[in-house]
Amino acid sequence: MPDGRPDPEALLASLREQEATAKRAKLKIFLGASAGVGKTYAMLVEAHARRAQGDDVVVGLVETHGRRETLALLDGLELLPRRADAHRGVTLTEFDLDGALARRPALLLLDELAHTNAPGSRHRRRWQDVQELLDAGIDVATTLNVQHVESLVDVVAQITGVTVRETVPDSLLDRADEIEVVDLPPDDLLQRLREGKVYVPQQAERAAEGFFRKGNLIALRELALRQTAQRVDAQMESYRRAAGIAEPWAVRERLLVCLGDGAQGLRLVRAARRMAAALKAEWIVAHVETPAELRDSRGKRDALVDVMGLAEELGAEAVMLTGLRAADELLAFARARHVSRLVLGKPGRPRWQEWLGGSLVSEVLRRSGGLDVHVLAGEDEQDAREPASAPAAPSAPAAPRWRGYAGIVPVVVVCSLLAAFARGRIDLSNIVMIYLLGVVVVAMAFGRGPAILASLVSVALFDFWFVPPHLTFAVSDTQYLITFVVMLVVAATIGTLTARMREQTIAARTRERRTSALYQLSRELSARRTREGLLDSAVTHIRDVFGARAAILRPDDAGRLAVAAGDRELLEAGAHEMGVAQWALDHGQPAGHGTPTLPASHALHLPLVVASGTIGVLSVRGEDMRRFADPEQRQLLQTFANQAAVALERAELAERAERSRVETEAERARNALLSSVSHDLRTPLAVITGAATGLRDAAHSMTEETRAEMADTIATEAQRLNRLVGELLDMTRLEAGALTLRREWHSLVDVVGGTLVRLERSFPGRHVALDAPADLPLVPLDDVLMGQAVHNLVENALQACAPEGRVAVALRAAGDALEVEVCDDGPGLAPGEAERVFDKFYRGDAGRDRRGAGLGLTICRGIVEAHGGRIVAGNRDGGGARFLIRLPLPEAAPEVDRSMDTEDGVEQES
Repeated sequence: MPDGRPDPEALLASLREQEATAKRAKLKIFLGASAGVGKTYAMLVEAHARRAQGDDVVVGLVETHGRRETLALLDGLELLPRRADAHRGVTLTEFDLDGALARRPALLLLDELAHTNAPGSRHRRRWQDVQELLDAGIDVATTLNVQHVESLVDVVAQITGVTVRETVPDSLLDRADEIEVVDLPPDDLLQRLREGKVYVPQQAERAAEGFFRKGNLIALRELALRQTAQRVDAQMESYRRAAGIAEPWAVRERLLVCLGDGAQGLRLVRAARRMAAALKAEWIVAHVETPAELRDSRGKRDALVDVMGLAEELGAEAVMLTGLRAADELLAFARARHVSRLVLGKPGRPRWQEWLGGSLVSEVLRRSGGLDVHVLAGEDEQDAREPASAPAAPSAPAAPRWRGYAGIVPVVVVCSLLAAFARGRIDLSNIVMIYLLGVVVVAMAFGRGPAILASLVSVALFDFWFVPPHLTFAVSDTQYLITFVVMLVVAATIGTLTARMREQTIAARTRERRTSALYQLSRELSARRTREGLLDSAVTHIRDVFGARAAILRPDDAGRLAVAAGDRELLEAGAHEMGVAQWALDHGQPAGHGTPTLPASHALHLPLVVASGTIGVLSVRGEDMRRFADPEQRQLLQTFANQAAVALERAELAERAERSRVETEAERARNALLSSVSHDLRTPLAVITGAATGLRDAAHSMTEETRAEMADTIATEAQRLNRLVGELLDMTRLEAGALTLRREWHSLVDVVGGTLVRLERSFPGRHVALDAPADLPLVPLDDVLMGQAVHNLVENALQACAPEGRVAVALRAAGDALEVEVCDDGPGLAPGEAERVFDKFYRGDAGRDRRGAGLGLTICRGIVEAHGGRIVAGNRDGGGARFLIRLPLPEAAPEVDRSMDTEDGVEQES
């Protein structure tokens, strides 16, 4: 910052980094220049020191090689039993990873980090076992020789003449919390070798003449010290940033390694890793897939896959770009990512090919601007590293290139025949056009190379057949030389442009297919609302796009995977496939075919990772699994998996939000219920308790009239309490959907009339007018429930108006429905109450009677809607409230015996 104070953002990032480092398991590597320097001895000394401090220390695996000093240090330490595996009739003992995970010591000792595990092990290399132990929270101490560091393989091979096959990625060394160099001068190491403390005498003699030459040991010692010095320097930089000592860098070093133009990828990537480590810079490995590369053989694409895989293991970010021109895409990407240095391989193509097709290095150098460009030497790599994936089936041979060149023969012959037919009828300049047309056809059909060859052949045939002297390549008039040159240049230019247009069309179609597939998936996922629909759509699109069987697995409450959508037989085809998928879920990393973890699996398992963690696994299996090793296809599949994971997370968040909303509503309803009915329940209970206590304690001193009055009070309040509890139970049934209708054909006049008769006992002397025509049809309904609905409406109306007020009930047929109208001459409804009166626990404003729990009208609406009807509320024109029930009428109804009805209908007063 300008005032010299530390940057708050940098301090916060440093604190977060320190917190994350403090929580994770610790890795300590004892690094040496070669075997015999005492790495294992130093590790065991460290183990005894930790054990003396009270730590739980277990020896996972230590190779003593018969050294007495090392054997002595194993005394007093717990040894983890080794796992025995049978392989081709031989029993091999290996480190027991599952046993270590079950034992879970505080510190585990594991010798020889670069060791290759026996066939059938979970991981191919021991360093992968160490990664799983660290992920499980177990501290690990291990040993490593410097020649096994992946980025130093080329340097070690140049020094010693030995190509190391067992390597450890530099990213694991970067992950180490501490690297301790176990150093021994070369003379002392050679003395130990002669004394038999490193190898047995016969092996020692051969080693001294080969790998253990003094010059080799000096160089390896320097490499080990330099490797450790870089680590110490990184730790110092981290400390200075945390303490706020150093000012933040204005520009951060970032390398971009460009694969292409004949560069030898493996050597280039290893050299770039060393450069990035020396510069303490981030580094990116990128390759531009141009339209011309779509015709490359499977072998070239497989080699690119191996290079990209090596880059990722060494800690780089591997990126696949697509474009028409590699230089344009690389420079645009470099500027977008703020790259400071470009690293390219020296061209390996002949000069004439560079002259015809252009040179990536030349273009980048010319247009790099302020970017530093490093060009590194490339050479054949017969010592290419062992691929990380399981051996693949033999690749199908690429289509022979000669077919395109052979295809020019019929085109040129046809053009010559047409020209011969037109000879004498058109000028020679127009005959040239015929041959140019043939060049365009060849370029469209077969590409740039055949088009250039067709240009040369066309010029030669034009000279041979049509330029005097005929049937010879001699030229009598020198002006035809200009014609030949112009014809050749024009034909070559047209052929090149046409071929480029063809390549652009192929590239556009490829991009269109990718974009269309992603768009279709995104649109389908956005339209789905349920998890099942989302998963089915994702599996269907993956199956259609990649032509492979697919399944999505989801964990249960116990964390065990089960197939949620897709091909269930995919996981049942191999007994261990479900275990591989489980590993991918537990560790959040890809596993199975084409990955470093369990590569013998027949399927590829990709974790569905979101911000909250891993929520599932996508498993795919196709007839040609090598297809998924292609960076383009792998990236597209990973994008599909990410889209599915995000959509699935969105659906789960929506479900969680809905559950939260329902729970909130339920809690609000419970609170409203308690606040609304607590007083209504306590009031009749208090009256009943008081009256009953009075009768019990003072009945002998009461008159008969007083006792009767108190007994009547008890009965009235008990009925009121029973009514309130009944409403609560009815409301509960309505909300739970447990209300069962017993529909029968009834006369609505009888149902309403019976209800009014029952109300006479509760409201003696009150007037209720019933107006019902005599020809009302029967209606299918539950007479008990509908009677309760009418009872609640009339009771509310009687409570709303004055004792001398009047309530009217009218029944009528209105088209395909029967209507029940209840009106009163009370104060009516306040503005905005027409809908609110049907809400639970709503009791109206101060102008109306507010007795009861506020459930009567809610129950009315529930009963009416259960019958398929509607109920609305409003105000009468002359004042008062009006409630209208509409019940649908069926098309056919039974006949009604109207012999007892009057001619004018029914008029009843109660």
